[in-house]
Amino acid sequence: MAEIIQERIEDRLPELQQLERIGLFSRAEIKAIIKKASDLEYRIQRRTLFKEDFINYVQYEINLLELIQRRRVRIGYSFKKDEIENSIVHRVQGVFRRASAKWKDDVQLWLSYVVFCKKWATKVQLSKVFSAMLAIHSNKPALWIMAAKWEMEDRLSSESARQLFLRALRFHPECPKLYQEYFRMELMHAEKLRKEKQEFEKAKMDVGNLEYAEEILMGELARIIYKNSVNIIKSAEFHVSLLSIAQLFDFAKDLQREIYDDLQALHTDDPLTWDYVARRELEIESQPGEEPPTAKQTKVAEVGRREERCCAVYEEAVKTLRTEAMCKCYINFCMERFAKKTSSRLLREKRLERTMVAFRKAHDLKLLPEFQYKQWSELLLRHDFLTEALEVAGAGMELFPGSVMTWQVKLQVLIASKSPDVAMLFEEAFVHLKPQICLPLWISWAEWSEGAKSQEDTEAIFKKAVLAVTGGDSVTLKDKYLDWAYRSGGYKKARAVFKSLQESRPFSVDFFRKMIQFEKEQIFGWITSKKN
Repeated sequence: MAEIIQERIEDRLPELQQLERIGLFSRAEIKAIIKKASDLEYRIQRRTLFKEDFINYVQYEINLLELIQRRRVRIGYSFKKDEIENSIVHRVQGVFRRASAKWKDDVQLWLSYVVFCKKWATKVQLSKVFSAMLAIHSNKPALWIMAAKWEMEDRLSSESARQLFLRALRFHPECPKLYQEYFRMELMHAEKLRKEKQEFEKAKMDVGNLEYAEEILMGELARIIYKNSVNIIKSAEFHVSLLSIAQLFDFAKDLQREIYDDLQALHTDDPLTWDYVARRELEIESQPGEEPPTAKQTKVAEVGRREERCCAVYEEAVKTLRTEAMCKCYINFCMERFAKKTSSRLLREKRLERTMVAFRKAHDLKLLPEFQYKQWSELLLRHDFLTEALEVAGAGMELFPGSVMTWQVKLQVLIASKSPDVAMLFEEAFVHLKPQICLPLWISWAEWSEGAKSQEDTEAIFKKAVLAVTGGDSVTLKDKYLDWAYRSGGYKKARAVFKSLQESRPFSVDFFRKMIQFEKEQIFGWITSKKN
């Protein structure tokens, strides 16, 4: 082994001599490099090999390359790169080849190899690395996409990228991501050809036998991919993703129209289709027959009209497709639009009205999930519609009597309206709900009582809660009980609560830390008072 290491060190000598001769490194630095290199070589030549040793070797060589670059810039010397940098790059590639051959399944190692080659090696070398990697990891679509993108964007070889995508699809015939990227690549290729043709025509150059087929320029290859893919992947989400890609290319209007028409024809019963069709109305200009708005309110009126058209589509969708998912799409759209900032009071009121209509329609159809009853109630509360909020919260609680969330919403509304029935409803909730899910309600009750009731009432609630809540959930409750005791009664009260709970396991570390902090504050206060 010593002979091998000696031989490899001797192979470095020409580049090291050049580094010293041109003044990039001193003699002492060259000796340090030789010493470090000997140690690294020994580690990757021994009988028992470790991946970390190869990584450390590569990282050292990369650091050396970067240091050489910086020193070249500093002294303004750019010659002898073949003898210095290329020699180091060739050596690092050899180390990567050995490592990737031994640990073939390590994708991260392969990706490090790819990153190194992108920065330091030639395109031909990187192409070979991709080929070797894909031969082993053909089961990973992301690697095929990475290789094809590099061929298309860095090597400017659309034919190589196409061949890679076709090979990838033989391994993964039902992978949506591969079809999406292949579809995008063909559209990019068509766009590149169109730009080339325009440049040639502008320059009035004779391009000889070079011909641009009209079908290719119009994205026919992308259309073929689209047709094949939707026959295999029958999903509205996938269909919409291809349409979104096609919309990035202005020349593909016919293809966009075809995909849009197919989406409506093939996926009528999918909420995503209706959602996409409705949202598309936001991008469509008003019809010529519509009354033009005044100059001052042009933008606001136009936005209002587009949103009206969107809601008309959603209304039709809810009639056609009576599902919870469809109602959710409608409500989410209305909530998004309502959240948009606008200086127009009229538009803001109209958006709020549409949102309430969407919630009401879903409620009437019994298609509103519990978390949206919460959204609805909170929206009504924010706009001081207390009576309506109480009605909605009550309806949600009747439909989902076993849900902590619906009880919390009802209690939140009662607290906001300063109702005298808050405590009674808390008691009622604990009768209807399972004890193991009641922790949020106990905490809410204690927090409400702290602001609305006496200390004795609040402490009584905490004591009840400690007895009712067991296991891991009780940890949070005990922390809050101790915090409240210190806030309301100072150190003595906190000490009494701590003593009363110290036998009631389990505890958190924070429980003891808090008490230690209270003790420290008490001692500090006592020392300060003595000094004064």
